[in-house]
Amino acid sequence: MEQSQIQSLTTTFEGHAQQTENQVEFWLARDLQHLLGYGKWDNFQSVISKAKTASEVTGHVIADHFADVGKMVELGSGSQRQIDDIMLTRYACYLIAQNGDPRKQEVAFAQTYFAMQTRKAELIEQRLLESERVQARQKLSDTEKELSSVIFEQTGGNKNFALIRSKGDHALYGKNTKAMKAQWQVPNNRPLADFAPTIILKAKDFATEITIHNARTQQMTREQQISSEHITNNEAVRQTLLSRGIRPESLPPEEDVKKVERRLVSAEKKSLKNPEKLANGEEENE
Repeated sequence: MEQSQIQSLTTTFEGHAQQTENQVEFWLARDLQHLLGYGKWDNFQSVISKAKTASEVTGHVIADHFADVGKMVELGSGSQRQIDDIMLTRYACYLIAQNGDPRKQEVAFAQTYFAMQTRKAELIEQRLLESERVQARQKLSDTEKELSSVIFEQTGGNKNFALIRSKGDHALYGKNTKAMKAQWQVPNNRPLADFAPTIILKAKDFATEITIHNARTQQMTREQQISSEHITNNEAVRQTLLSRGIRPESLPPEEDVKKVERRLVSAEKKSLKNPEKLANGEEENE
């Protein structure tokens, strides 16, 4: 199928979309019938029936996506009569396409079209999760800088910050930083947190925030006090995770957060140049 045909079919399909008074997008089945290349309504009704079954099987209420309506049509004599029709959501159109005859060029296009729409949704979800992880890593970095400042202000030096953080890691993972780096195959010159899952980044940040709060409110002036506090907080967070079935040291590492951040920045720049479309598959694999 040529690009011009694809563009034409896309425009035609989207051009038939209507909206209810509540701004809910819908298509009429009689229109979709012709868009998908079905000449007889009876044949198309069997496809709709299969789509309804698929909707029910996946836990969706049929009436939420397939609403029976009637519409008036012009007859050759100039009179009108009412015929049955169905209001379809985009999801209903997707199910109908999936249950249609793929030998029809229009159906084959629709199946590909909706697959692309689904893929876009997946990419958007992936971007959101990646952005959340990048933000969690930045938040942890900021919180650790604050703890370093607290140590300096209250003990007269922050040369022990790295040691305190390492003790916190040991308490959270049940293994020391060196062992976790070996397990996750993290380069020696890179922070372990750059490869940690989002939930671990947030767990470490929470424990560090508690350490900062208690170090200030309890006016801890010795490194040993702050170190002990940080260990206790990380142990408490670990116990919370374990109680919910999450064992920090058993989680797999994530992609280097620096690479993720660069990819997000690159995608944002591309989206500014082409605001109407999401980055394509090739760009996603850079």
